Amino acid sequence: MHNFRRRLAAGTMLAVLGLATGAGAQSNDVEWPSYTADLTGSRYRPLDQINASNFNNLQVAWRFKTDNIGNRPEYKLAGTPLMVGGVIYATAGSRRGVVALDAATGELMWVHSEREGARGAAAPRQLSGRGLSYWSDGKQARVLYVTPGYRLVALDARTGQRVGDFGNGGEVDLKTDFDQEIDLIEGEVGLHAAPVIAGNTIIIGGAMHEGFTPAKKANTKGYVRAYDVRTGKRLWTFHTIPKKGEFGYDTWLNGSAETTGNTAVWTQITVDEALNTAYLAVESPTSDFYGGHRPGNGLFGNSVVAVDLTTGQRKWHYQMIHHEIWDYDSSSAPLLMDIAVGGKPIKAVAVPSKQGFLYVLDRVTGKPVWPIPEVKVPKGDVPGEWYAPTQPIPSKPPAYARNGVSVDDLIDFTPELREKAIALTKNYKMGPIYTPPVVSKLPGPLGLLTYAPQGGTNWPGGSFDPETSTAYIYACNACVGAYGLQPPPPGMSDLDYVVGVAGQPVTFVRTPGSGSSADAPPPRPAPAGGGSGNAGRLSIDGMPLLKPPYSTISAIDLNSGTIKWQIPHGETPDFIRNNPALKGLNIPRTGQSGYQIGTLVTKSLVIAGDGMVTTTPDHPRGAMLRAYDKQTGKEVGAVWMPAPQSGSPMTYSLNGKQYLIVAVSGGVYSGEYIAYTLPN
Repeated sequence: MHNFRRRLAAGTMLAVLGLATGAGAQSNDVEWPSYTADLTGSRYRPLDQINASNFNNLQVAWRFKTDNIGNRPEYKLAGTPLMVGGVIYATAGSRRGVVALDAATGELMWVHSEREGARGAAAPRQLSGRGLSYWSDGKQARVLYVTPGYRLVALDARTGQRVGDFGNGGEVDLKTDFDQEIDLIEGEVGLHAAPVIAGNTIIIGGAMHEGFTPAKKANTKGYVRAYDVRTGKRLWTFHTIPKKGEFGYDTWLNGSAETTGNTAVWTQITVDEALNTAYLAVESPTSDFYGGHRPGNGLFGNSVVAVDLTTGQRKWHYQMIHHEIWDYDSSSAPLLMDIAVGGKPIKAVAVPSKQGFLYVLDRVTGKPVWPIPEVKVPKGDVPGEWYAPTQPIPSKPPAYARNGVSVDDLIDFTPELREKAIALTKNYKMGPIYTPPVVSKLPGPLGLLTYAPQGGTNWPGGSFDPETSTAYIYACNACVGAYGLQPPPPGMSDLDYVVGVAGQPVTFVRTPGSGSSADAPPPRPAPAGGGSGNAGRLSIDGMPLLKPPYSTISAIDLNSGTIKWQIPHGETPDFIRNNPALKGLNIPRTGQSGYQIGTLVTKSLVIAGDGMVTTTPDHPRGAMLRAYDKQTGKEVGAVWMPAPQSGSPMTYSLNGKQYLIVAVSGGVYSGEYIAYTLPN
């Protein structure tokens, strides 16, 4: 283990002390004290200095390159910084260092780094992660984060040094006191998400290896735990897979709760302090596309669970998918909101999803705000699989993204391209949402066409505007892939079936260091019918199999359960605009595919960056940070970024100036935080 801290001169250190405690901040400053701005998950700040009239005038205030925070540059910087008391706190670099920066200038104040050796190298969730947490009681201030090796570390916010009286010398080993045995080096568990702190309670989720091929069905169980933020003492554990005698155990037939893993909370957790309740969006059990070893609905897989903040006891739950076998794992932070439906005030929680459904529940009782009927779904024929006969489908709001695949969804720029798409897909299974997976066969079906791993809304989640009771949610509409099932080769996995395509070797599908199961490369399907297959994606003449829009941002009115507006996000990509097959055609704006785009809401704007680089006459090769009128969806401004948005944007006001920060990275561009503001 190694700790490195930049020593500051005495005068500078005094300035840091003042800033970190708020002494250097003006009373009208607006901070961003937690990953999603607040405990409700809103990603909202009531700022309007940056608005439609001047967004195009934004300039770079400062930038912080993360290359030297770690042992190599990182090309997947997914963080959202915090701003408290005039100081930016962020994770950065390949070893997940923590940095404190002057919020006005970007100057480095301190840096903390842990070297975890073999434990860090074996970690399922590496690199810089998505962020950290801040806590203060007015006298002391702490920054807390989870290392790649799954340690909870508490740092003095003023100095970056470990807090000696927290846990064991400033850390809690999260692989211990876990209600299960796990190897301290190789044990499979980590976390990219930021911890959530409510009062003096810090809540920690977990995440396993991304990908579709676990080595064993009895994987690590994703229990959720809470700790005292002062002492590091464990306060409670919530068993996301119930133990014998606990509520929900009987939903795991044949005792399969004992032999199944995952079912973790790898996304952000939100909290209603007034109700003393934390809201957990629980992912799917082991494994993503096959569940024959775990018959039954399997609580609390794919559920939103409300737990008592003090005790961790379940208050209520709502299962969004029964016996999940599509990799539609819960990806987004539950959004807490106060709405009025038919004139009746409701304390609600709304959960965006990969399915493109927004599940809206009463957050006190867990009852649906609008009916969510159980709808009969097809039964598959994979040997040994267990199928839920129905799935809950929200009646309101309507789906805000595509979630099934049919011929009508295929590329249609020209009749010739549509015919190529039909020919390419004839050996694949298509159908509405919850069409079951298939065993891959020659000549077909080679697999199921589905949006599951990367479609809809992924880990950035949505945002919510309390002024207008509107949620703003990004979704990927082009993220469709082909997934078949095959028996694993000897020694690969103890599952009966893993993801694979007939006639091709089954490989261990896993990509350490990625963000979620959505980040792992799917299997390569067999090309057919004039198209091509690349990492599970089917394409036609170098273009997506499906027609535009490739992505959207939707404004959903939560008082009425209706979509106010929906727009393609991002300009048309180069490979569409310059494709010879489309020469002479007038192609409307398509939006851009991608799954890691988060939105920010201010007094008048919705802000989100492009997910890929483009080259147009209007700007050099790069990506744009875009602003939309939050009432109409009209784009009102855009500023250039050197690389795509890879972490969700945030905003704050300091000394009378509003700033925007966004993380960019990808391709050949390593991670960088860029702060924008208006010229003086």
